[in-house]
Amino acid sequence: MSENVVHLHKPTDSPADDTAPTVLTVVPDTPPAPPVPLWVRSGRAVKTAATHETTQATVRTVARHASYTFNGGRIVARRTWDGRTGSRYERMIRAAEAAGNLEAAEEWEERLQRFRAARHHRRMDLLHSPVEAAKGVAIGAGMSVGVLIALGVVMALNTGHVADVVTPLTATIDFIALLIRIVQVVWGPALTIGPFLALLALWSVGRKQQAAPNWALPANVRNGEGEPITPSIVVKALRDLGVPALARAIKEMGDAGASMLGPITIAGCGVEVDVTLPSGVSTNEVQNKRRKLAENLTRHEHEVFITIPQAARTVRLWIADSGALDEPIGPSPLVTDDTMTADYAKGKAPWGQDLRGDAASLSLYQRHLLITGLSNQGKTVALRSLALWLSLDKSVQFLMGDLKGVGDWAMFDGLATTLIQGPTDEHVIQVTEMVEGAVDEMNRRIQAPPGTVFPPLIVLVDEAQVAFMCPAKDADKRPYGGSKANSRYFMAVRKIHNQGRAVNVLMWQGTQDPTNENLPKLVREGAHTRASLALGTESQARMALGDKAVDGGAAPNLLRPGLDRGTLVVASDGITIPAGQSSITVRTHYIDDDAAKAITDRAKALRDGVTTLHAIDRGEHHDPLIDIFDVVGTASRVRTKDVLARLATLNADAYGGWSFIDLKRVLDDAGAEPYKSDGVMVVSRDRVARALANRDGDGSASVNG
Repeated sequence: MSENVVHLHKPTDSPADDTAPTVLTVVPDTPPAPPVPLWVRSGRAVKTAATHETTQATVRTVARHASYTFNGGRIVARRTWDGRTGSRYERMIRAAEAAGNLEAAEEWEERLQRFRAARHHRRMDLLHSPVEAAKGVAIGAGMSVGVLIALGVVMALNTGHVADVVTPLTATIDFIALLIRIVQVVWGPALTIGPFLALLALWSVGRKQQAAPNWALPANVRNGEGEPITPSIVVKALRDLGVPALARAIKEMGDAGASMLGPITIAGCGVEVDVTLPSGVSTNEVQNKRRKLAENLTRHEHEVFITIPQAARTVRLWIADSGALDEPIGPSPLVTDDTMTADYAKGKAPWGQDLRGDAASLSLYQRHLLITGLSNQGKTVALRSLALWLSLDKSVQFLMGDLKGVGDWAMFDGLATTLIQGPTDEHVIQVTEMVEGAVDEMNRRIQAPPGTVFPPLIVLVDEAQVAFMCPAKDADKRPYGGSKANSRYFMAVRKIHNQGRAVNVLMWQGTQDPTNENLPKLVREGAHTRASLALGTESQARMALGDKAVDGGAAPNLLRPGLDRGTLVVASDGITIPAGQSSITVRTHYIDDDAAKAITDRAKALRDGVTTLHAIDRGEHHDPLIDIFDVVGTASRVRTKDVLARLATLNADAYGGWSFIDLKRVLDDAGAEPYKSDGVMVVSRDRVARALANRDGDGSASVNG
């Protein structure tokens, strides 16, 4: 920054003595800046005016309406040319040939020949039309004059005045003269206004077609949010996709590129259309450009789904209404209908809605289940809603392990035979032994007489990746986790996958962020129903759903984490999937903890009472009579085969090999013999309690019951 210089001096007109006053002058150290030239100020003003929002809006408006008029003229000229020539038919022929549809090409060629023959006939008629027209005018005029004179003769006879003979003819001539005068008056203004009316008509055509550069269109049209899907929009989106062979083929077709499209049908909260690709364009070239296709359709990526139907060289596009997928779906029927029950064998669980808005229901009959996805995407809620529905079938038994342990499954206490909750290695050990107990039960069922019907046993493990990653080992140095042949949890799951379905022992697992380490290949491929919420990569999607589903268009890796919570891609024969597709996208109903507790309360009311075990007893000393009393629970009587199953779950080592004879021996010795009720053998709680009470009076072990 420059500083001022201070000068002290005497005035020049004062006497040269010391008494003269001293004058202080402040002189700038740097000279003042020169004034800005006029041309610079003018340039700045022009730049400001040119970049002003009002100026830009005015330029866009002028360009838009000028383009409407000019391009409207082009559209009208093109339509007129199409109507007068066979160019439309020629484009359709080229389109059919490009699509490889020779039958359609032959049909359009026949139509073209018929059009040319009709046009030739009309032109030949024009050669004779002047003569015929002249003859017609002469004959018509003569007849008209004759009629008018005849009418005049009638009037003259009626009035007695001879002059009335020509009155009708005179009146007609006067009327024609009046018309001529009207035309003379109107013709001048019409010639002046006519061009403006023509321009207005062209402008209207261009405006209706939005025939203007994109930058000149209004903001709401440029953004295209919510723009309806039309054939021309789909064709333009495919043309601009960046696939050279596709762009060339559409260019050769002209406007007839719409011949690639099937009917655009309403499908739920969007529309669906099949696109038959031209020769030389593969379906994966379109699949790999999903984001660009969505943007060309003025949609977000998650609002466009591309699947591969059965037809060759065809992709099926489902295009959502703008913003429709961000709207929540309605509540679950499990919540709204408190009379609903379940049927494991014949029913289907109400899981949510597909993208069409139709109800999506899943059959759980003899199907192992795997649900995976990133953390906090709704995996537990989706898995729990299936278990909630199935709990309304009183014949279904549950063994549950929640390796998160935050209470997501607490409402099944009193409903599940076993419920282990917690994330530690000790909880993994308990869950592993629970699954191994289910394997023993499966083996017992397999060895039963042919034709024996067994109740469904659902072995459910949530956060199963914790079990696969557990480093703990047992006394024999066998790991609980891992995916080797000596891994206890892995081998128990594999055994159930291999043979459990035949005897209604089913494995359900929920896991996070699948990898080969926390979800081994043999385990994930053993599930009949595989579902995935949002994932990070395509390789994870292949792990979750399999190569066939992903190659067919399944893309859970394209779901938006957080925003698409509860939306999953399902590959299963237990759910209705559109023909030709290998998967379906389902938006699941959300059932909160309070609603889930209300549903389990209804399920508990259907049962006689279930004593839930929260740990697997691995002690060496057991009292069979006390254990029998514990597994009978609060029910007045329980079938003997259910008692055997619960004992095996309680302690597989002690009771896994028990038969009815072993159970009967213990009860007979205690004086609590089983008996028949409604044709089946049952164990009476009161009898077991009396036996324990009598034994306690003799100084034996007691039970708290």
